[in-house]
Amino acid sequence: MKSRCKKHLLLILALLWLPGIVAAQGIDVSKYQGKVNWRKVAKSKKVSFVYIRATEGTSIRDDYYKANVDSARKAGLYVGSYHVYSSKTTASQQFNNFKSVVKKNKQDLIPVLDIEGYHSGRLNMERVDKLLSLMENYYGVKPMIYTSEKVYTEHFQGKKYRSYHIFVAKYKGSPSIRYTLWQHSKTGRVSGISGDVDLNKFHPKHSIYDLYMPSLRKKKSQEADTTAAKSDSTLTKKPQDSISSKK
Repeated sequence: MKSRCKKHLLLILALLWLPGIVAAQGIDVSKYQGKVNWRKVAKSKKVSFVYIRATEGTSIRDDYYKANVDSARKAGLYVGSYHVYSSKTTASQQFNNFKSVVKKNKQDLIPVLDIEGYHSGRLNMERVDKLLSLMENYYGVKPMIYTSEKVYTEHFQGKKYRSYHIFVAKYKGSPSIRYTLWQHSKTGRVSGISGDVDLNKFHPKHSIYDLYMPSLRKKKSQEADTTAAKSDSTLTKKPQDSISSKK
């Protein structure tokens, strides 16, 4: 029992020391940020992850999406993608648009369904649920829901949505709803980006690890197991082992 407890503690410590786990801060971007110098963004050390606009509705595709994804990942940032919900088209049409642009193997973070505040009071929840389900089935993980406090209160407080991560936009005061990620500013400044950019931070009880895609989560867990095993081996090594290894 003591041995298992020690290994569990080592695993936790290893996870906490993995890059990007502690105090990660993020941004989200679209074509409106123009051409981003992702090397400068990463070098600034203020940002460790980014959500990038991929699609909207049935046919809109962000012109900068592919370049942003490739360059941001190359610079060492964790990358996720988001789709802007439209009330004018079906869930299947919107999902097909998103799927055609967002490749599974280029996603570090779970996808996001962006439901803007102007949908307040008039969401077709059957359509929203269908789109969430299609995204989950294809990407193998529940998407995160981005929205305002008002829309959340009106439509997403039910028990069926408790298993979804919430990404809330609020620029004055702290959120009054549960959330995983908080977009706390839309006028942030980051080296490598001209003009304003959205800034995001985690709830104290959450970290970027909660948003990892299943493949990345598995990889990081394996790295943590390896680190924990090495630490355990070092801690349990007998004195004579160290002496004999020097002969």
